[in-house]
Amino acid sequence: MAELAAHADAKRALDGGPEPSQQDEPPRAEPRPKNYLALSIFSCFCPAYPINIVAFVFSIMALNSYSQGDIEGSRRLGRNALWVAVASIIIGLLIIGIYCVVRFTTHVF
Repeated sequence: MAELAAHADAKRALDGGPEPSQQDEPPRAEPRPKNYLALSIFSCFCPAYPINIVAFVFSIMALNSYSQGDIEGSRRLGRNALWVAVASIIIGLLIIGIYCVVRFTTHVF
């Protein structure tokens, strides 16, 4: 009888199926944190090139952290991507504004 129970345990281990105690737990569903990929791609159209590329890299790193199971790291990197993308857009708008002011206020005779 003990040989039959040992054989059943060995077969279950070889099948790769979950243990009976693991089947009772419901799967933990974590909501995916925002990675702001669309905003960082939009910021790449602003003329603040080194900064908007950093925002894009943070966004991709947030995606990779989530796929590896690091929820808190993904949340932190997504937040960094948001702030760097917003800073890039603001700096880009300032550059465009300064260019327009200089371009249209200089008088070339």
